[in-house]
Amino acid sequence: MEHKLKLILLSTLTPFSLLAIIFLSIILCFRRRDSKNDDVGLDLEGKGVDGVLKLNAEELVKFEGGEDLSVVEILEAPGEVIGKSSYGTLYKADLVNLNCVALLRFLRPTCTLRMMEVLPAIELLGSVRHPNLVPLNAFYAGPRGEKLMVLPFYTSGNLAQFIKDGNGEAYKWPTICRISIGIARGLHHLHTALEKPIVHGNLKSKNVLLGAKYHPYVSDFGVRLLLSPSTGQQMVEASGFEGYRAPELIKMRDACVESDIYSLGIIFLELLSGKQAVDGKDQDSYLPITMTSADLHHPGILVGLKNDERVVAEDGMLRYFQLATACCSPSRRRRPNIKQILDKLQDIAK
Repeated sequence: MEHKLKLILLSTLTPFSLLAIIFLSIILCFRRRDSKNDDVGLDLEGKGVDGVLKLNAEELVKFEGGEDLSVVEILEAPGEVIGKSSYGTLYKADLVNLNCVALLRFLRPTCTLRMMEVLPAIELLGSVRHPNLVPLNAFYAGPRGEKLMVLPFYTSGNLAQFIKDGNGEAYKWPTICRISIGIARGLHHLHTALEKPIVHGNLKSKNVLLGAKYHPYVSDFGVRLLLSPSTGQQMVEASGFEGYRAPELIKMRDACVESDIYSLGIIFLELLSGKQAVDGKDQDSYLPITMTSADLHHPGILVGLKNDERVVAEDGMLRYFQLATACCSPSRRRRPNIKQILDKLQDIAK
């Protein structure tokens, strides 16, 4: 009886009605296929089952410099893990069709704020442009809360590795001054050029990327705005283990512009000494707990300098050391602000 009724119903349908039913059936099939595809994607490490970076296409927000990017190009790009943290993973991704390389920062859903809270921060970060800051080119929001920041990739690595490797360029006084001024200019923009200061909160030599001729780009600024309060606190604590945490952050729960200045001072000391910030078993590889200008600067800085050049460099290094230690003052109120630091650096480099 039911079969007979179906036949009667179909015989009474107009050709137009039949086409409409077929069209709706096709749409439902596509929706079922998409819902199945949503079950394939990132695990907590941001990798698919074959180890290649994969996400399901939801939305890609583009900013200046990311106009040619597409969801498919980014989410299907072969990815190589180059860094991990408690809140995410860094990938070096080959964008084959665009013939370029991008840096992809995957943020774990459990470590970030809800999308409603994240979007205003993303809009802000996407608008920040400065020659010494790593720009945000695009942002992807996935179906399970995963978030992906698309950034430029710089071929010369980061400042920490540059200092650790200790090639001849790392110990040239003009190079040290140029890198220091570039970092200060980037931080100056974050602290003063916007309606409200952007506190970096995780400034360290690993987060200073180097481009051609060792041009510095400050990265990771504003990431803390996307993280949950507990994850943000973990970031502050991690900076302490690496030697960049200002003393006041032991009691304060959030970073401030003065704590950024402290971290900047530590980076200056790393550049001057050729040593890493944290204390460790191999004392020759780390900044000494008691710092003096006599034993802190790397001897390679003065190699090959003539008498007059040596006198100028030694005077500059002394003033640079004094500026760095002022930035690292235990009292945040005694630290110079970023404009004072930049002015002083430019005067030292003359």
